[in-house]
Amino acid sequence: MTDAHAPSKTRTSFYRRLYVAWLIDSGTATSVPAIIAATGMPRRTAQDTLAALEELDIDCVFEQDEQARHNAGHYRIRDWGAIDRGWVERHLEAIRDVLGYPPV
Repeated sequence: MTDAHAPSKTRTSFYRRLYVAWLIDSGTATSVPAIIAATGMPRRTAQDTLAALEELDIDCVFEQDEQARHNAGHYRIRDWGAIDRGWVERHLEAIRDVLGYPPV
């Protein structure tokens, strides 16, 4: 039997993408290790979530740091597409609660 109040997989997946986009755009976490540290999600989940941002038409790019080796760099959101970044910011606490992530 499932908890009637448990969020659906669709909702948690959507919220995870919004939250990762916000972490990047706010400068809070702009690399896979930083996203892992901020959320506690496994590396593969972080990588898959980054790759899935394009499904929401969120334009996220990896920018290699100058003089960097071994893919050292950071992610940057160029465009939120149809997503309202302000809504995400206003609902951060609720999004974190649904996902079980700590405050940053």
